[in-house]
Amino acid sequence: MDQVTRNIRTETRYRGCNPSYVTTSDGVVVIDTPQLPTKAVAMRREAESHGPIRYVINTEHHVDHIFGNYYFKGAGIVVNHQGVYDRFMTVYPELDPFAYAAEAIPTDDPDGAAIFPDRDEYYADPNKGTVIFTGDLTLRVGDHTFELLHTPGHTPGQVAVYVPEERVVLTGDTVFSGCQTWLMTSDVDQWIASLDRIRALDFDVLVPGHGPVTGRQSLDRQRATLLEWETAVAVAVAGGWSREETVARVSFADRGPVDVGQGHMMQYIQTLNAGSLWDKLTAAPRAAERVANP
Repeated sequence: MDQVTRNIRTETRYRGCNPSYVTTSDGVVVIDTPQLPTKAVAMRREAESHGPIRYVINTEHHVDHIFGNYYFKGAGIVVNHQGVYDRFMTVYPELDPFAYAAEAIPTDDPDGAAIFPDRDEYYADPNKGTVIFTGDLTLRVGDHTFELLHTPGHTPGQVAVYVPEERVVLTGDTVFSGCQTWLMTSDVDQWIASLDRIRALDFDVLVPGHGPVTGRQSLDRQRATLLEWETAVAVAVAGGWSREETVARVSFADRGPVDVGQGHMMQYIQTLNAGSLWDKLTAAPRAAERVANP
């Protein structure tokens, strides 16, 4: 894993999110877990070489941030925002998270097949949170402070973890660095407000949910990406384009690669991003009409 500061390490080369851990004078805090089984086992082993794991924090409910929890059973207390806990490994129309995790095994972690659980076994105990919070939460572990800040937008339960002693913020997917942004079913206005909240913190280093470790400048780049997507789809809606036309014609595939191991998802991202924004922008007038004419 890459050493971000003297006490923080992260991994940016796995398929999935950037899982990280922080060493303190009283053990280790893990922030997101690897999606791939053998990588999760290896990260747990490495983290525990620095002391007992005190907490496992998930920054969101998407499978690439939480699937590895299964391999961290018995290693510390799992902490989830209520929005993460409520959606933990839930199957949605746009994605079955368990099937998505299984699909990666042959191509990205063939050795992981031997320790990959079947669906019933996994869902019997996926190792979701036992400490559940709303709003913000501050944890003190040894000589380190962990400020878990609710930063919704990419997901409703999104959390950024600020470690002031290291001058580092770990944003989860509120920031995609140097790779395609997955809007999924996000709320762009909330997302931009969360970027502003992170900007107000006193930090030097930003560990994104995906892509290389970066700095404050990534907040402006992420904001610009969100506004470009929203503007392009708004123009399409204003021009009378149907959902099908918008999905076919609005694309930012030329703005960078998909993160490690997911190049085959490029068209899926463009389609889902454009379609979900079209749905949101065209739903507003109908909602207003229902209020006016109950």
